[in-house]
Amino acid sequence: MLPNPDSHPAKRPNTLLRSQEGLQREAAEKRPRARIETLADLIFGLSLSVGSVAAIASSPTTPAEIGSHILAFMFTFLLLITAWLIYTGFMSVLPVETRTIVFLNVALLLLVTLIPYLLNSVEFISPSVPAADASAIKDVASLLFALDFTGILVIMAVFAHVLSLEEKKLVAPELARLFRNGRNRMVVLAVLTAISIAPLFGQVLILGVPARLFMWYVPLISYWVGRAVSPESRTYKISRAE
Repeated sequence: MLPNPDSHPAKRPNTLLRSQEGLQREAAEKRPRARIETLADLIFGLSLSVGSVAAIASSPTTPAEIGSHILAFMFTFLLLITAWLIYTGFMSVLPVETRTIVFLNVALLLLVTLIPYLLNSVEFISPSVPAADASAIKDVASLLFALDFTGILVIMAVFAHVLSLEEKKLVAPELARLFRNGRNRMVVLAVLTAISIAPLFGQVLILGVPARLFMWYVPLISYWVGRAVSPESRTYKISRAE
């Protein structure tokens, strides 16, 4: 009797991994796309549109404001795109029919819709508004944005936590480890954005910009640098050796 080539110890891990990946792809193909996921795509797209419309509607009064408005739009764009990429990755394997997950989805989408409004309140203020009032508006808007950003990270961390629970068997054990790492990373980033709420970080200026804004850049840098250096840690896909 000829030996089974798949029974060779060196081939078992790859064979097992391929079978797990095949089952996950099959489950994802059979799972109908939930309506809330379609709604989420629409809301993320509308939020991007609102940000671009606000940038167009606010005419710069000085050359320096042109660069400032472009940077504000780029930040809004990157934040929404990053959140959408992470969200869609989670929703591709996360069961959305449970009451808790539906509630968290609704809360997340509400926070996403507030992002352009809050950032526009920080950056695009009518010149007719008195300086004292404009400063107060910026302070309140930046505080609310920090809370909003923190809430988004916390909800994403909860999604990652649910997927990391091996007893639920939503993903393969190897992927569960990646989701645990993602959960821990987003918890740390949520703590950082929560710390930025402190008034001190709105008063301290770095290159003429409140330190709070630099703290908001860290989650975006963490995601994109991590995606470039270690794609599987941000896309939650196991790289298989050929």
